[in-house]
Parts: sequence; structure tokens; C-alpha cells
Amino acid sequence: MFDGFTLEHVDLGRTGPETAERTVLRVRHGGSGPPVLLLHGHPRTHATWHRLAPLLAADHTVVCPDLRGYGQSSKPPTTADHAPYSKRAMARDCLALMRHLGHERFAVFGHDRGSCVAYRLALDAPDAVTRLAVGDCIPISEHLARCDERFARAWYHWFFFAVPDKPERAILADPAAWYGGSKEKMGAAAWEDYQRAIHDPATVRAMLEDYRAGPTVDRELEEADRAAGRRITCPVLVLWSERDDLGDLYPDIPGIWRGWADDVTAGTIDSGHHMAEEAPEQLAGALRTFLAAERAQTPGASRPAPVRHPRGAHGA
Repeated sequence: MFDGFTLEHVDLGRTGPETAERTVLRVRHGGSGPPVLLLHGHPRTHATWHRLAPLLAADHTVVCPDLRGYGQSSKPPTTADHAPYSKRAMARDCLALMRHLGHERFAVFGHDRGSCVAYRLALDAPDAVTRLAVGDCIPISEHLARCDERFARAWYHWFFFAVPDKPERAILADPAAWYGGSKEKMGAAAWEDYQRAIHDPATVRAMLEDYRAGPTVDRELEEADRAAGRRITCPVLVLWSERDDLGDLYPDIPGIWRGWADDVTAGTIDSGHHMAEEAPEQLAGALRTFLAAERAQTPGASRPAPVRHPRGAHGA
């Protein structure tokens, strides 16, 4: 995986007030050109990007960490308010990592739970984030505000994962059966990295803490942003998978995001949920078009055309 990339564990020291421990992130980085940070979702590791990252590395410096709590990155003890696993804490890790690597300003693309970290980073560090792309995501508080029986049935895991202790016991009884996944679709090396993660009790508990932070500290932070009128100031690209259920749950995904940002471009990817594994070339094309607009932008230049693709049937 990741030919020509460097793999290392970076000690970032203490990145925020949520925990007194030092933060160490496993990260893979490579390529050259303007930097772009890729943030994976649950329950993946940075290995999910192994097909996408080399495509972007032709004209970008690509940085792919394991998020706090995931893969081989730090798993600090939690607290009653779950703040050590808030998206703010994870975003601080990512900002410290990019500065450690010499990138003061950068673009970021997050998928699934990584999208939540990505938009929190754009809200908390607007001077650092030049462009934000999110995949299969709307803000956590928007999900919860719209929660109905349909959402609860389709995304029941949000509520189950928030329960203390029981999810760990259920998942660790048979992690492969719980999380599924396909070696053929993921690639053998990425599959092995994923299997190590989901069979590690400390990683499973930390990944669940990510979800426990969602309806508590993360929601509170987002509601505080809305009350204060804080918005995402950089251009935003919103992508969702045609054969996943986000588009079915929310007919106006771009409209939801325009409640958070002024400059929103939207499109779909012809894939199931794990778009970087299933449709890396299409995803790379959408991201490169979005990122290239920043490099080519001049006064009076027009905005890039929306990245749109025919919608297909939705799978389970």
C-alpha cells in the first residue's frame, strides 16, 4: 500500500485541555504540492485511503492519519462528558499534525465520522483550512434535530453505541461478523489493518467513545456555533454515495449544508458507503476538480461546476 509514502508515528505532545496525556498519531504521507488532509470514518483506519491517496499525490501532498482512538493512534482515558473523544479534540490533533509536518494551511476531506472532524476543524481553525470536502455526512446536530423513526431504524447504531459497556461486549463477541467488510473490495493489506483494529478491545472502546461524544459534547459545540452565528468560511464540497442511504433520509443535503456555509458545491459518487474503496477514481476526480479551483482561482474567476453524477438504485 501507499508506494512512495512515509509511514510514521508522530508524538504531538499534549494537543488540548481534554486530556493530560501526550497524543501520538500514526500517519502516512506522501506526494508533492498543496497539502490535503484525509480523515477516515468508523471503523476504518487510514488504510481506507490506499487507492485514493496515490491518485491525489500526483499533484498534492497527501496526509492520512489514524484519528485519535482509531487504528494505532492514541487512545486516551475517557471522562464523564466524553470530551477526550470530541470532534474538537480530534481536530486539534489534526491541526497539530499538519503544523508538525510544516503545513500551516491545507485542504481537508473527511468521510463518515472523519467528516465530523473535518468540519469541526474548519469551524475551529478557519485560518488553516482552505477548502473542506465531506463525504456521506451532515452535521451531528442536524441528524439529531431531524431524528424520527426512519432515522432511528436505519442508524440505530448511533444510539446503541452511546450505551455504556454493552456495545463493546456485543462487538467483541465477533468483530468480523459485526462490522463485516470484504477483503476483495478493501484490498488484502487494508483488510488486515482493519481486522487488527476491530479485534483490539482498546480500539473498539475508543471508537465507541467517538459516538458517545456525538449526542453530548459534539452536539453542544454545534449548537453553540449556531447560537453565536459561526459558519464555515471556506468553500465546501459535499459528496454522498448513491448506493447508501443518506440521500434517501435527506432529500436536500446541499440545503442542510448551506445552513452552515455560504459556498457549497454538491455531487454524488456511484458507490456504496465506502466510496474511497469502491470508486477511488471517480472520487479522486471530484476532489481534484474541487481542489484545483483553489490553485487556479483569480479575481473574477467563476466557481467550479457542481460535480454531479446520475443517481442509481440505493442498496442496504
